[in-house]
Amino acid sequence: MSQTTDREILDLIANPKSLDKGFRMLVKEHQQNLYWQIRKILLNHEDADDVLQNVFIKIFRGLPNFKGDSKLSTWMFRIAYNESMTFLKRKSKIVQINSAEMQDYLVQQLEADVYFTGDDVQMQLQKALVRLPDRQREIFNMRYYDEIKFKDIAEILELSEGAVKSSYHIAAKKIESYLKGD
Repeated sequence: MSQTTDREILDLIANPKSLDKGFRMLVKEHQQNLYWQIRKILLNHEDADDVLQNVFIKIFRGLPNFKGDSKLSTWMFRIAYNESMTFLKRKSKIVQINSAEMQDYLVQQLEADVYFTGDDVQMQLQKALVRLPDRQREIFNMRYYDEIKFKDIAEILELSEGAVKSSYHIAAKKIESYLKGD
């Protein structure tokens, strides 16, 4: 639970005299959630850490344009998602691999990640998740791990709620099939 409300943080940021304090508070309040959101997409600690820094730069630059039409966390999750997907696209171009090969690359990164602390079951689940299309994987992660409501996921990803629900259920079936060895 947030100790400082987003409104208080935004008010501090809006005042040039308290901008630095407000942004430090924003980072403190949201850094961990954004890191894990990014990490679930990239699967690698170092990459997630790098992208998180870029996300906070974009957030800082974009805050003057934040209208408050959505929750601050929703707006920041959208930035994190977009930056993560951009990172993956850039990475696939750099290492010159297609999306299927990118899935294998992500599994290799996960298996080599010294920061991964899960057991064999968690590793199998992560391998199943990597096999999903990016959008399905992200929707599954947000709903299953973060327990974000379908309505909020739809807002973050700029999709209809029905599309989000459908993607989640298709992803769950694919994961189940993968874990059963079908």
